[in-house]
Amino acid sequence: MEKNMGNLDRIIRTLLAFVVILLYLFGLISGITAIILGIFAVIFLLTSFVSFCPLYVPLKISTLRKSDKER
Repeated sequence: MEKNMGNLDRIIRTLLAFVVILLYLFGLISGITAIILGIFAVIFLLTSFVSFCPLYVPLKISTLRKSDKER
């Protein structure tokens, strides 16, 4: 599993996940919407943690800078 996510991508995904969590905690989302967004939040947090997005592989996308790939 080769990293394919840059820092900005990871930060945005983490922030989106926390926004979903806050929306749920404040009661602004509920029901099926909360479940679907919660699943996306978990996926965003996991992919941010490992710096790898499986969806990027078939699309041949990488948000890493060239200098980060060499590390």
